Amino acid sequence: MSAPTRVVAQGTFDILHPGHVHYLQDAATYGDELHVIVARSENVTHKAKPILSDRQRLEMVDALDVVDEAHLGHLDDIFVPIEQLEPTVIVLGHDQHHDATAISRALEARGIDCRVERATPRASQYEDELLSTGSIIDRICARRT
Repeated sequence: MSAPTRVVAQGTFDILHPGHVHYLQDAATYGDELHVIVARSENVTHKAKPILSDRQRLEMVDALDVVDEAHLGHLDDIFVPIEQLEPTVIVLGHDQHHDATAISRALEARGIDCRVERATPRASQYEDELLSTGSIIDRICARRT
């Protein structure tokens, strides 16, 4: 019996929304097990810091049926969890800022044999659907002021 195909998805997952769920459902189609790495707040430098705590975001992602196991990211080296999980494939979100080619090169340099894919975007299902945490926060602020 061969080992299961392990998939890793990663992200901030601040204020879960349908775009996150779509990303994780799409990522799960690449293999048998879906492991999700939730970025630590300290490591989020490409956008505003998360509203929710690391542990709360981890708990929410881990509660999703599509996720086999959620993990907090490493404080100093984003590749440590990848080395520990030994995935067959890493699936990036369709709009994540990561450069798939650069990640592939970094994996190869570290002797990690896995491919990098990009998830598909979710098409809006209805007129007022919000598919980004920033949009959700903007709507909350607009309605509460």
